[in-house]
Amino acid sequence: MLRLNVPLDATRTGREAQALENNLRRLIVGQDEAIQQIVNVYQTWLAGMNSPDRPVGSFLFLGPTGSGKTRIVEATAQSLLGSPRSVIKIDCAEFQHSHEIAKLIGSPPGYLGHRETHPLLSQEVLDQYHTDKIRLSFVLFDEIEKASDALWNLLLGILDKATLTLGDNRRVDFSRTMVFLTSNLGASEMSSILRPNLGFSAPEMKRKLEAGLDADRLPAKITRAATEAARRRFTPEFMNRLDKIVVFRPLGQAELRKILDIELHLLQQRIFDSAGPNYFVLAASDSAKEHLLAEGTDMKYGARHLRRAIERLVVQPLSNLIATDQIRSGDLIRVDFDPDRRQLCFQREAEGIGLETMAQMTGARIAAPVAAANGAVTELIRAGSARSGRRA
Repeated sequence: MLRLNVPLDATRTGREAQALENNLRRLIVGQDEAIQQIVNVYQTWLAGMNSPDRPVGSFLFLGPTGSGKTRIVEATAQSLLGSPRSVIKIDCAEFQHSHEIAKLIGSPPGYLGHRETHPLLSQEVLDQYHTDKIRLSFVLFDEIEKASDALWNLLLGILDKATLTLGDNRRVDFSRTMVFLTSNLGASEMSSILRPNLGFSAPEMKRKLEAGLDADRLPAKITRAATEAARRRFTPEFMNRLDKIVVFRPLGQAELRKILDIELHLLQQRIFDSAGPNYFVLAASDSAKEHLLAEGTDMKYGARHLRRAIERLVVQPLSNLIATDQIRSGDLIRVDFDPDRRQLCFQREAEGIGLETMAQMTGARIAAPVAAANGAVTELIRAGSARSGRRA
């Protein structure tokens, strides 16, 4: 036996887990702790070190609305399975009464409608999004505090033994599942703690700190306020079965600026995916972005209010321009802010841009069949020009 004394680095991340972390950091802003917890659980699963008798991971995400709790689950599914729609989402507001649990597990034999009831959490539903590479499911219980005690009791077996028994006594295996619970509990307490710090410029923040505000203690205060609110609402046995409790902080101006860029990039991708023959580049000036931020900033509603502002001020006018044939394929559309009218204005800055150039300009992908068809048309045009030249 060869004896070695080689130090090992237990903080390194594998390639696949690192790729997931990079994707999440590209899509999620301001919630580093949640990203790290998901990446850690995923790497444990990749290494085969997770418990075989429990879900891959169970998370309780606490925080105010619009802080990214649901979005990070969708981004994880998008990064690993290719689509944010591969999340099995259970809206807990639909299960405020105990008898509604039958929609999740199906009615037992002998009850009216037994054969017509299709459980929402069957094994077939869990496995439908598995791929050859990743056999992993994502189940999201959204706004868990709105559900009845019957749903919480149902979750005890899932979180503890990774097993759910349906109404017809079939067993559902959750050992290849990440279970996410979201809740807005503690949001009002968090907002009252953070309210003096949100939206201030650097000089104002400096004056606040000089006045005695201990910014280093804010994360601990926020976490404590949200966790205590959850412990008051849920039973100790329920809380004790969760692997991770992560508190999402409200988003400030700096985070919302980054989210605006992400949302505009997603809008550009939507243009390439669904604009039909009108593939164009959308570019927003700095003044347009400032106007969108001013219209879309609401600390009470977080990033959702910003998304609504983009839909109202950018997407709807673009839809009108496309429907009236004012935008043609290959155009570069500039969005600017008109200070006189106090609104966004749109103008065609260039035209005739090729698909490959548009993809390079925006960093967004263009569907392969479309790109191939565009290339085929170009080749036909070139061939036709060459034949015309030879005849001449």
